[in-house]
Amino acid sequence: MTEELLTTVPARIAVVDDEIPVCRSLSRAFGRDGFDVEAFTTGKAFMERMRARPFDVVLSDLRLPDITGIELLPQIKAEHNDTEVIIITGHGAIDTAIEAMRDGAFHYVTKPVKLAEIRALVQGAIEKIAMRQENARLREALKDGGMGTIVGTSPVVQRLFSLIRKIAPVDCNVLIQGASGTGKALVARAIHKLSGRKDHAFVAFNCGGFTEELISSELFGYEKGAFTGAAATKIGLLESANGGTVFLDEIGEMPLSMQVKLLHVIQERRILRVGGTKPIDLDIRVIAATNKDLKNEIAAGAFREDLYFRLNVVNMVIPPLSDRREDIPLLVRHFMEKYSLSFRKPVAAIHPQALHILQNYSYPGNVRELENIVERAVALTDCDQIRPQDLPQDLQQLEFDTLDGEALPSLDEVERRYIATVLEKTGYNKGLAAQILDIPRTTLWRKLKAYGID
Repeated sequence: MTEELLTTVPARIAVVDDEIPVCRSLSRAFGRDGFDVEAFTTGKAFMERMRARPFDVVLSDLRLPDITGIELLPQIKAEHNDTEVIIITGHGAIDTAIEAMRDGAFHYVTKPVKLAEIRALVQGAIEKIAMRQENARLREALKDGGMGTIVGTSPVVQRLFSLIRKIAPVDCNVLIQGASGTGKALVARAIHKLSGRKDHAFVAFNCGGFTEELISSELFGYEKGAFTGAAATKIGLLESANGGTVFLDEIGEMPLSMQVKLLHVIQERRILRVGGTKPIDLDIRVIAATNKDLKNEIAAGAFREDLYFRLNVVNMVIPPLSDRREDIPLLVRHFMEKYSLSFRKPVAAIHPQALHILQNYSYPGNVRELENIVERAVALTDCDQIRPQDLPQDLQQLEFDTLDGEALPSLDEVERRYIATVLEKTGYNKGLAAQILDIPRTTLWRKLKAYGID
């Protein structure tokens, strides 16, 4: 994400310092790095240019001839809140620079400026901007990329949305097929909500894992005294859905004897309670779902062909998540907002590296698995974003699965290398390294000792 920002639209950097050598050296260094850099020796000249053509990152001296960096900061933020400001200060004014950070500055650097240190800070500021832009883009896309709780802008999902809109008003039975976790129940609810039955009940029943007797009593209900323990009349799910929609999930698991009874209900639009003698008229729409290939089940004698044709008036196939990877960022945003609200945690962003990991996972459990991963990450994170370390360890390891022919390093080895790299890039500034690593300095000290990094 950051690389895209730097290569497609070079970040604009302003250097504001009354020391001309500082302006010249920083302008030259960041210009060689490919940035669009301008230098100013006064706050007034800088603000005039900022209003005409805003900057992404501002490197401002704490003391300028006409204004202080502390006074300049709120002016920048008031007009361009997305701009990140890095304060340049002497050792004697560090407390003031820290105060500036509380007021919205990204960070500070002390004079004499070390190029490696300020480069690392600028890179961090640009990554923050890129992440904020990407999350804003996802929020906008989410507004137009969903149908209720079904989220996606991929071609396969858009075709699914189109089919839902077409068949929802047509009062026909629907068979939804797809692997576990793809969202078959969500599709069924979307059809109901867009249909003429939306003001009546939506009743869902999972056909798997129940005995024939239990399925019969749940679907058809029973009369008082129909069997031992039937102390009162019970209305079944089919009857309670009168006027609305019945969703039969995992229909391929229904026993053959119950398939006969269900076929009769669909044909006659009547039910008979267990122990009853008076038929009850039904006005229901039936939506069934399965993760099985029902044609194979028919061939094996496990599913009735006549029931299959009754249910399969319109067939819908839900794609696995691996066929719609472009929807993963939107889904992550959707689940992040859902569980941030549920857990009352202000998690508003996802780190680009964490999103990269999620986009490259295979998801055998489909959307349901992605939701579980995001729920876990929101629960575990101790900041306002989801980071790579908030993801399950097996997903973190995926970052290294593409090293063909090489021995894959352990997580400890990966962490050791990364810490050493960050230290080198920051000129061995432990405070700055701890901030980039997003860990306390005491934790960094312990890790340096444990890994033998001098």
